[in-house]
Amino acid sequence: MGHPLTDDLGFLLSRASGAVVRATNAALTSHGLRVRQYSVLVLACDAADGVTQRELADVLGLDPSQVVLLVDELAGAGLVERRPSEADRRTRLVVATDAGRRVRADAERAATEAVEVPLGLLAEAERERLRDMLTRIWTAAG
Repeated sequence: MGHPLTDDLGFLLSRASGAVVRATNAALTSHGLRVRQYSVLVLACDAADGVTQRELADVLGLDPSQVVLLVDELAGAGLVERRPSEADRRTRLVVATDAGRRVRADAERAATEAVEVPLGLLAEAERERLRDMLTRIWTAAG
C-alpha cells in the first residue's frame, strides 16, 4: 500500500519540483547561481534586445520585487546590466553581458546534467509527454 499522499497530484508535483530544484541548485553553485538567478540569466541571454523586469516577473511567476533582487545580484556579479529602452526611456531593460553569456553556457550544461539525477528514470518519450503536460498546465494557468 502506498502513502496516502501518492494520490495527491499537488503534493507529488511539489515534491518532484523540489527534487529537480535541489539537484539543479547544487549543480549551479559552482557557477555562483541558483535556479531563479539562472532562469533570469537565460531569459536575458535569449532576448537579443533585453527583457523588462515586468516580463521577467510574468514569465517566472514572481513578484516584481523578487525580480529586482535577482537582477541586482546578477548585475553585481557582472552577468547582466540594466539599459534604457530605446522605445521608452522610462523602461529599463535587463541585458546579458558577455560574461553572463559565458556563465550561462557553462551553467546550462551543469543544469542539464543535474536534471538527469531526478529524471533519469524516465524514458525520452516519457520526458516529452511530461514536458508537454507541464507546458499545457503552465500556459493555461498563466
